[in-house]
Amino acid sequence: MSNTAMATTSATSASNADAELDENNVQARLISSLEGNGITAGDISKLKDAGYYTVEAVAYTPKKHLLSIKGISEAKADKLLHEASKLIMMGFKCATEIHQIRSNIVFISTGSAELDRLLGGGIETGSITEIFGEFRTGKTQIAHTLAVNCQLPVDMGGAEGKCLYIDTEGTFRPSRLIAVAEKFNIPAENVLDNVACARAYNTDHQTQLLVMASAMMTESRYALLIVDSATALYRTDYSGRGELSARQMHLARFLRMLLRIADEHGVAVVITNQVVAQVDGAASMFGGDQKKPIGGNIIAHASTTRLYLRKGRGETRICKIYDSPCLPESEAMFAINADGIGDAKE
Repeated sequence: MSNTAMATTSATSASNADAELDENNVQARLISSLEGNGITAGDISKLKDAGYYTVEAVAYTPKKHLLSIKGISEAKADKLLHEASKLIMMGFKCATEIHQIRSNIVFISTGSAELDRLLGGGIETGSITEIFGEFRTGKTQIAHTLAVNCQLPVDMGGAEGKCLYIDTEGTFRPSRLIAVAEKFNIPAENVLDNVACARAYNTDHQTQLLVMASAMMTESRYALLIVDSATALYRTDYSGRGELSARQMHLARFLRMLLRIADEHGVAVVITNQVVAQVDGAASMFGGDQKKPIGGNIIAHASTTRLYLRKGRGETRICKIYDSPCLPESEAMFAINADGIGDAKE
């Protein structure tokens, strides 16, 4: 089968939820599997209303969060956590087992071979990748390219799944998805059907959309969740030092939900971040640039890999590994083309 045919087949099948669902894997994780042993359908319904759709979501949450759900008593919360712990392995694992699990991680191609090499294969699933930089550095263009590439077969740099896109700045453009799809000769309607986008209007709404995203991921095969940008609304909803603590706490909860989604569903989470001018002169960490990503230590600790973008000549851009647990600090050049992200021409 040709690459074009493979890409078309993958994009088409990704739109068929039943075909793409791994029944054994997903059914074992659905929260309905907790029913019984004193846990009723009513309890399951209350958990779903509160945003808990998988067994992992219950197992990973603190007890006090379950107690905040109307109708869940302390005894019921203990029962839920006990039953969830029977289904989810939360203890120690041998490093060999962890290594084997990580060897099966899927990487989504960025569209640029040089950038993929810098990232060790592409955007990693099951973790959060933060992309930050000033305007016109390619953050949104990378997001649009990934939204298409994630639908491709694994051997073509994809993850054979759909994409969820949370747009906080009104910059989502379906026409860009069509342009990337044309590069692979994939029918535009297939690609567009596999990308679900929601516009976030405030920080509370942005958080509510994550609850909806988690529900959608239990019903179909998703490979990528994009938030562009994760911090824009926080800059307007919270202002001044008087609200700094409240802003950081709200942002921390949002990022914790993102990490939970990455853990539960194995999707790649990509967030873009804005920068702010530094006035304290401490710019050495950013190679002399007088800019730093907003969000402080909260977003720094939540992101697994942090990528810093800056402008090059013409349509070329430079990506630097700013922070990663396994990738060395290095740079790569890429280009923003009519058909999405690609390699820079010499």
